Amino acid sequence: MELTVDFRYSLPKGADLQACFSIPLDSPRIVVLFGPSGSGKSTLLHCLAGLVQPERGTIRYGESVWFDADRRISLPVQRRSIGLLFQDYPLFPHLTVRDNIAYGLRRWSRAEIDRAVGGWIDRFQLRGKEDRFPKALSGGEQQRVALARALAPRPRLLLLDEPFSALDLRTRAVIRGGVRKWVQEERGVALVVTHDIVDAMTLGEELIILSEGIILQQGPPPEVFSRPASPEVAKIVGVENLLPAQGIDSSEERVILEVGKGRLIAVGNIPPGARCFVSIRAEEVILERGHPVQSSARNRLLGFVQELIPGGAQVRVAIDCGFPLTALVTRQAVEELALRPGAEITAVIKASSVHLIPAE
Repeated sequence: MELTVDFRYSLPKGADLQACFSIPLDSPRIVVLFGPSGSGKSTLLHCLAGLVQPERGTIRYGESVWFDADRRISLPVQRRSIGLLFQDYPLFPHLTVRDNIAYGLRRWSRAEIDRAVGGWIDRFQLRGKEDRFPKALSGGEQQRVALARALAPRPRLLLLDEPFSALDLRTRAVIRGGVRKWVQEERGVALVVTHDIVDAMTLGEELIILSEGIILQQGPPPEVFSRPASPEVAKIVGVENLLPAQGIDSSEERVILEVGKGRLIAVGNIPPGARCFVSIRAEEVILERGHPVQSSARNRLLGFVQELIPGGAQVRVAIDCGFPLTALVTRQAVEELALRPGAEITAVIKASSVHLIPAE
């Protein structure tokens, strides 16, 4: 069985959401929708939920047709067995935390409801708040209640739009684990919209990149983040080093590239004279002291530190090595290597970490 999506929907500013993909339903799976604001991620969830109708196309869940424009079929929300959590996560203001979570369980027995609600209260750290009303909760607590309410009825498909946005880092990690555990236990499928790169990397088995209504790439998160299919995808997933290059020599699946005033060795096959982009994640750049000794497996580039940019526990180091290069290191490494503007440093990059993107 598969969830098969193939439809178009008009977005603001004249763009079209062109959703065409399929997701297996025979195993637990979390699919993350990732991309800039306005790319159509939330609209895609609304179309799957039945809250808005595409102009044309189809949506099928296994043998069940949820939407077919030609046959004028559009199942209402309540017949799609979907768990929903959108950005405004509206709770019923007149119901307590306990009653909000139990809302979708009204056909269950009282014992089953009590057992299920108690489990979600424990899992999402809401113990002691069961009898409070939404106005007495923080934004993060309201979001956890809304998420528990979406999961409790054991839906066939879970649609989450920025489900962790109001949570602090520690709680975010706990609740993220709770969603993953639910998917595994229920053998469910979830589609999650997020702008957070950590969520995208750690939560999903599949990543779909959208921009201006178009799906640019789909695949496992490590593959998409390390091997973007286009310069646009590289920018969306935060590749710090995206540089134009030109092939100057190749042999035995190794290619030598001219990048700015420097050279790089990469794994690939680019004909001499052909233009491309090189994509290198900052965490793949290792900094060392001492003069470089070149090898066919690693690039060792002599450069000079241009700038240090602190960011939490890590520091981005901007280097000039014939072309601009950014490395990501710990604060301890900054001290041990005595990094400062103007300091000489060697940047080491595996040839396999230099990803080639065709210029076209």
